[in-house]
Amino acid sequence: MMNNYDKIARYYDRLSRLVFFKSQVNAQVHQLGHLPEKGRVLIVGGGTGWILEEIAKVHPRGLHLVYVEISAKMMDLSKEKMAGSPDGNTIDFLNLGIEDFTAEVPFDVICTPFLFDNFAEERAVMVFHHLDAMLKNGGLWFHTDFNSAAGTGEAGTSTENGNGGGAWWKAVFLTLMYQFFKLMGNVEASKLINMRPYFTKAAYKLLEEKYYYRSFIQGSVLQKTKD
Repeated sequence: MMNNYDKIARYYDRLSRLVFFKSQVNAQVHQLGHLPEKGRVLIVGGGTGWILEEIAKVHPRGLHLVYVEISAKMMDLSKEKMAGSPDGNTIDFLNLGIEDFTAEVPFDVICTPFLFDNFAEERAVMVFHHLDAMLKNGGLWFHTDFNSAAGTGEAGTSTENGNGGGAWWKAVFLTLMYQFFKLMGNVEASKLINMRPYFTKAAYKLLEEKYYYRSFIQGSVLQKTKD
């Protein structure tokens, strides 16, 4: 099964923090300041579930969270994390690929942490439109992913850990990263897809963008402005 992290589920967080320190965590946690107090939130590919604990710190109740994760072992770890939590937010755990998930009621927020870097472009675009159809007009999209461009991106954005400089080292890093995950047999992509043009074409408004790890990681909060 492609784009499945079962083989490294128990080591994923430690590997991530060994390489990126807490940059991947910080990028996602910062976005949570934009969460509404009530509403439906779709989290796609949330991994080991640590983000659920962080959401509970911001809004301990009032949210209906739908947690879609293709890795059964990641899903088990997520359930373990929340097993001893007091009643608060409602959480639906769904162990399936996002392509196989549909919702009759639209979401107020969609979170895609490091999702699109797993897909070849054709499928990334299909997944984007699939998710876009499930987000209500005026809803927010928390998009976190790697950034291969030089510098810190567009004017008005902020960065952590300094300017990223040239793009050459990011290209090398991405190549090594994809080679590693190819060895694990769980990622279909071989290059990073720039999803920003698809958000722009679908009339999303950029509300905030912050860069981390010398601008190699970007966290964006976008708002859907039309159905």
